[in-house]
Formats: sequence, C-alpha cells, structure tokens
Amino acid sequence: MNRLGDATSPYLRQHADNPVDWREWDAEALAEAAERDVPILLSIGYASCHWCHVMAHESFEDEETAALMNANFVCIKVDREERPDLDAVYMAATVAMTGQGGWPMTCFLTPAGEPFFCGTYYPNQPRGGMPSFTQLLEAVAETWRDRRGEVDQAAGQVAEALRAQADGLPEGDAGVTAELLEQAVADIVRDVDSRNGGFGGAPKFPPSALLEGLLRHVERTGSERALAVAALTAEAMARGGIYDQVRGGFARYSVDAAWVVPHFEKMLYDNAQLLRVYGHLARRWSKVTVGQLDSSALRVAAETARFLIDDLGTAEGGFASAFDADTRVEPGAPGVEGATYVWTPEQLREVLGVDDGEWAATFFDVTVAGTFEHGASVLTRYRDPEDPERFERVRELLRDTRDRRPQPDRDDKVVTAWNGMAITALAEAGAALDHPEWVAAAVRCAGYLVAEHVTGNRVVRASLGGVAGAAPGVLEDYAWLVTGLLAVYQATGDAQWLGPAEGLLDAAIELFADPEQAGSWFDTAADAETLVTRPRDPFDGATPAGASALAEALLTASVLTGSERAGRYRGLADATLARGAVVLARAPRSGGHWLAVAEAALTGPIQVAVSLPADADAAELLTAARRFAPGGAAVLAGPENSSPLLIDRPPVTGRPAAYVCHGTVCDLPVTDPAALIEVLDSVP
Repeated sequence: MNRLGDATSPYLRQHADNPVDWREWDAEALAEAAERDVPILLSIGYASCHWCHVMAHESFEDEETAALMNANFVCIKVDREERPDLDAVYMAATVAMTGQGGWPMTCFLTPAGEPFFCGTYYPNQPRGGMPSFTQLLEAVAETWRDRRGEVDQAAGQVAEALRAQADGLPEGDAGVTAELLEQAVADIVRDVDSRNGGFGGAPKFPPSALLEGLLRHVERTGSERALAVAALTAEAMARGGIYDQVRGGFARYSVDAAWVVPHFEKMLYDNAQLLRVYGHLARRWSKVTVGQLDSSALRVAAETARFLIDDLGTAEGGFASAFDADTRVEPGAPGVEGATYVWTPEQLREVLGVDDGEWAATFFDVTVAGTFEHGASVLTRYRDPEDPERFERVRELLRDTRDRRPQPDRDDKVVTAWNGMAITALAEAGAALDHPEWVAAAVRCAGYLVAEHVTGNRVVRASLGGVAGAAPGVLEDYAWLVTGLLAVYQATGDAQWLGPAEGLLDAAIELFADPEQAGSWFDTAADAETLVTRPRDPFDGATPAGASALAEALLTASVLTGSERAGRYRGLADATLARGAVVLARAPRSGGHWLAVAEAALTGPIQVAVSLPADADAAELLTAARRFAPGGAAVLAGPENSSPLLIDRPPVTGRPAAYVCHGTVCDLPVTDPAALIEVLDSVP
C-alpha cells in the first residue's frame, strides 16, 4: 500500500495498491527529491483514460518495474482533472518537446519541478520505434547520474521557454465587431466535414462550444449556412455510435470520422455542454426541418438530461466526473474497452427473440462483421423507427440486459467547473422546455456546491463523497459556478442565488486578473502554489478556456446585478472579449465559447424581464420568453422591484408584462406571447 489510499481522487486511489511508492504532488515530495538528489517521475492521467489503465497494468503493477522506479526517482501521481494547473504546465512541456500530447503523461523533472524529458504512454516492451518503459527509466537515471550538466541545461531551457509562452493574449485592434464574427464563422463553416459533420478527420471530438457559438450567430444574423453546419453535426452525432442509443449520453470522441465507434469514456463536461446545445436546438428550431432535427434535438436533450441525473448524479446532489472507457469483466483482470456497450447479431436474438433480434440488428446496424472488435458492433440509429412502440419495447429489453452486464467504473469526483456547466445546461433547458425536474436537479447541485465547495468566497476544485478536496479552484471553477448560479436564479426567480454569484465573481476578479493587462486572466489564483509558470490558456478545447468562461459570467452578471457592479462587470467583460477577439481572428475553431459570448455581447445581451402581478398566470408569456430569447440572453420573472432587472417595471393593466432590452435600448412592454415572440425575433 503506497500513499494514495486516502486521496480524494478516484484515479489516485486506483493506484493505491501499486508496488510503486507513489506520492501526491506536495512540497514534501519535492523536498524528498532534493534530499535524495534524484529526479521526479511525474505521471499524470485520469480515471476514465484507457491508455492510463494499460500503462498501469503493464508497468505500475509490475514488481520489477516498480523497484526500478522507487530506487531512482520520487514518483508522483496526479489526477489531471483535480490539478488542471499541473496538467497545463507539463502538457505544454510535453508538446514542446515531442510535438504532441496526451495521457498518460510521463514527465521527468528536477527537484525544483523543471521538466527535462517528457512523453506520454510507454509500453513494457520496445514497440513501434518506442523504447520500453524500463529502458527509458534506466536511460534517464543514467543521464541524471553521469551527465547532470546537460540535464540542468535542458531543464533551464525548457522552463524559460514555458515562461515565454505564458504571456497573455494581446488586445485586439478593433475588439469584437460584427465583421470579425462574420469572418470567424466563415472560416469555421468552411472547415466542416460536409459528409459527416464536425471538423477534421479521425479521431473526431464533439465541437460542443463551436455549435453553441454557431447557433447564437444564426439567431443574430439568420445565417442559413451556419445553421446547416450546426444541424448536420448535431444530427450526425445523435445518430452515430458516439451517442449511447440505449441509455443516452455522449462518449468523449469517436475513433473514426463518421461518429460510429466511440472511445467509450463518458465525460460530464461533454454531456453538460451538449445538453446546452441540443436544448438550444430544440427550443429555437422546433419548426425547422433539417433531416430529423426538429424531433431528434428534443429527444437527445431529454435523454442526455436523464443520463446526467440518473447515471452521473451523486447522493450529495452533485454530478460525477465520468464513466470509464473500460469494463473489468473479470476480477483482477485488465479492463476491456467497450465491453458493456457492444452487441453481436446473436446476442440480439438471444435477448429479443429471432424476429425482434433480426429487426434490431437491421435497425441498429449490427452485423456479423461488426464495427468494433471481435465481430461486435456499436449501436447506431440512421433512421427513425416506423413502429415506435416496437422500438421502445426493444430498447427497454436491451437496456435491462445491458444493465446486468459488468459496468465501467464511475469517477465519483465532483468537479466544480463541470458541475457548473451541468447546472447551467439543466436550468436553461429545463426552464425553456418545461422540465421542472431538470431545474430541480440544477438547484440541488447548486446548493451542494455552495455549501461544500465554497468557503468565504474561495472555491475548491473537487469533492468526493461529500468531502471537499485540498486542491484550490482554478479560474474555470469560479466562472462556471457563477454562470450556473445565475442560470438557476433565472430559472427559479429565487434571489438567494444572486448574492453568492456576485461574491464569487468579485473573488475571481481579485484572484485571477492580470494587474498589468486589463481583460487578461491567469488560470490559477494569485496566492496559488508557485509552479514553473503561472498557467493561462486562452484557447477553447474540450472545455472552454477559463477566460472565455469568465467572460460569460461577467456579461450575464452585468445585466442581472445592481448598477454599481453592473458597470464594472460589463467593462471587464468587454476588455476580456477584446483579447478573445484575437483568438477569433487567428484560430476561430479554437474559440467556440469566445464566439458564443461575443455573439451575446453584440446583441446587448438581450434582457427579458417578465413582471408578474399577484395571482396572475404568466406561464404562457414566460414560456415564450424562455423559448424564443436567443442564447446568452437574460430572462427573469418576478414581481416589480423584486430584482435589479425588474426595478420600475410594473405589470400592464394587471396583466403580466415582458420588457425586452438590448444594450441601452428597450422596447415597450408586451403582454401577448405572440407579440413577445415577434419582438424577440426582430431584435438586431
């Protein structure tokens, strides 16, 4: 038993029984390396990572390999999801040294934490031009002993290069303009895979933030091309194997360009972002027929929300981080990728009988040759069922059978940022699509985070089993928690969420702002642990950049909070977007969330205040506001003067009234839902 048994990270606990003397990252571990005069072997991964499991089984569980590691290194295990700051620093080093990155990440550091050799997965035997892991260990240990000067020189050069890369974004020449966003969208849609949707080839990742940005652009400009690209991609993903056709929820990526075969890990952050996208499609384009978009968007939103609540929900009210890519079919044996999910024609006949089994094989494209390994197939859905009752009966039987199979492990770690994304998506979609149970789940999660992840406006990164971890929150944690709290505030009208949101936003400004560059933000707090560099990544990836996430929080808060704070928040949002404009101009596909926030900022953002008289039914008017307000709009209902957005906004002749504003321009209040929809559709 090493020192990981009491870790708050399930990933670290997975390695608690390794013969490797693993340590968590802390000052004591670095001091031990200095005292022993040995390098640090830093291994970074996460619980649902397939190749992390492979390397663990091949090397970290092997006694001889572990002995070599223990004798020559201080060995440190890091969960990249719990310590994104460490992951960012050493991923930058890995990419700089090798030209590519990934997990497991394997880095060798000086006792001061400076990297001098980095890579990713190493096999236990030489393969494909790669040395074995033991050969690498021996070579690094020998170099450390015999050529220390070269090591120190290399480490110093890498550290200096990392520091040079850590400068913030320059401020754009013109900031966010309609012309900039037009050009960014043109560049994005030009790169679409016109056959399969999405961007690029295999492996293909869901472009979640880009889709939301494109939808907001469509709402502002009416661009048919942007809508077609978003619709094609959403439809293709929903019908492919990357989407779980039995239980709902998206896998992290597909190994092919056509979304057929997923890498089977399911991440909270993907599903939260995609719920926001499909919920947006369902509420705003229910009358648009692009393939089966009008029906499938609503179905996928509902199934994804159910997956979040039923499959990722924790007992405390939060949402777990992920499901593993692998399933441990036999105790003590390595996990088998996809074992829970795939089917053969014979298995379908055994479960469903001959007639339904053959029908299901045809419908879900399950063949004798298979689309996955060993003749098994991933279920797809390239058509809608002609007999919906038969389809539901078949799917229920498949679901029940699959639930009795061995299941992948779940990473129960509750990450603040990703839970903030889930809160946002559930609250928005639940309010707009009339699913109060989704809003209730968002409220429960928000209450848990505020109670257990926040102390004196300081946020922790994650908790496990209701126990907060020691890792401090980073910029994205503050930003997404604020956005989530503001989404719950809008969905419920309950002012209890506004105060914590403002307090956390003020803390984020204090802790993460670059004092020398207005609108530039670090990803770690000013008083966080000193690393080789203070990381800040301005690009949106699988999750939005911390800075673009904060831009959304600032922009939304600027129209929901009081006047003194509102001006400060809007000024910072504009300054932040002025720097994000550089990403949109130079690398728009890496700026999906920047695009989404910029589109909202360019329209105001839209504010819809629904003033409620006592004992009057405002359901129809409020539903129209929530369904037809564009993405990024602020929609709030309540009695006159019950919130800053409703000050001096009374009902009209005793009837609920909607006040629509964009920027500093407001329309006359309307009481008719159809009139409100017309006003919202006419906003430039």
